[in-house]
Amino acid sequence: MKPPYKITDTILQLVVDISEKLGEVKATHLYKPPTELRKKNRIKTIQSSLEIEGNTLTEEQITALLDNKRVLAPQKDIVEVQNAIKVYEQLNAFNPNKLKDLEKAHGLLMQGLIAEAGKLRLKNVGIVKGAKIEHIAPNGSMVKGLMNDLFNYLKTDKDILLIKSCVFHYELEFIHPFIDGNGRMGRLWQTLILMQQYPVFEYLPVELLIKENQVAYYNALSKSDKTGNSTPFITFMLNIILQALNNLLQTQNRTLKVQDRVALYKDVAQQKHFTRKDYLNHFKKIAQATASRDLKWAVEQDILVKFGENRLTKYKYKM
Repeated sequence: MKPPYKITDTILQLVVDISEKLGEVKATHLYKPPTELRKKNRIKTIQSSLEIEGNTLTEEQITALLDNKRVLAPQKDIVEVQNAIKVYEQLNAFNPNKLKDLEKAHGLLMQGLIAEAGKLRLKNVGIVKGAKIEHIAPNGSMVKGLMNDLFNYLKTDKDILLIKSCVFHYELEFIHPFIDGNGRMGRLWQTLILMQQYPVFEYLPVELLIKENQVAYYNALSKSDKTGNSTPFITFMLNIILQALNNLLQTQNRTLKVQDRVALYKDVAQQKHFTRKDYLNHFKKIAQATASRDLKWAVEQDILVKFGENRLTKYKYKM
């Protein structure tokens, strides 16, 4: 069954606005930000997602752990961060359309924290906040079937990926497939779903904005629970994504150097032969002479192999 939600005019406008911003990201080659920014954003993502769940480590402490330095903090918090670092380092190895990969990622994320790491729950659970029961999750015997249905929706439904990623995030929180770690898994998997089509999401700290709007995040989840569909949550998450893209574009005025262009084009060309014209079609703002110098430099640096001469010249990246 398809999860219940309605595509409103607001949601459609947000999709249009996000698509425009993604076009700007591609045009300015920010889909793979500079190395230092990628590292900073990854740290922000880990710190923010775990702080939402009560982790106390700061960005500085997480940076120290990444650099294999000792950190004074509760052992549970350190393990949570170390696990998250492992998972985010392997992000490209997970298939977002496979339940087994979701279980594997949860196993890594919750290793040493709960006995049932990587296993779908069989018990019945409820989420309590203060003295109030906030959410009663579906019966444990239903979890496997509900998750299979959710992954089938993700793989086969024709809706826009931006919308499907939000629906998946909400439905995972509603089903609550694991004993613990569902919040961080929902945010992680939405990132994974989106980065298959839009590489920038691998390095976009959406979780930072969720942390800064944590009350609104939980309110959107609660409102979707009460209305029986994920429409309020889709609207909230699309607004967060749009804000994250705006922040990236406003803070990065990137001037590409020859090394940047050659490295970026490797993701496009991969192991295919290409011409100078192909290269120019990707970097539309540079002159022919600049493209020629870039390719000559890459050949001299033993990054590219050159085939043929003059108009028949083609290039290929070395393995």
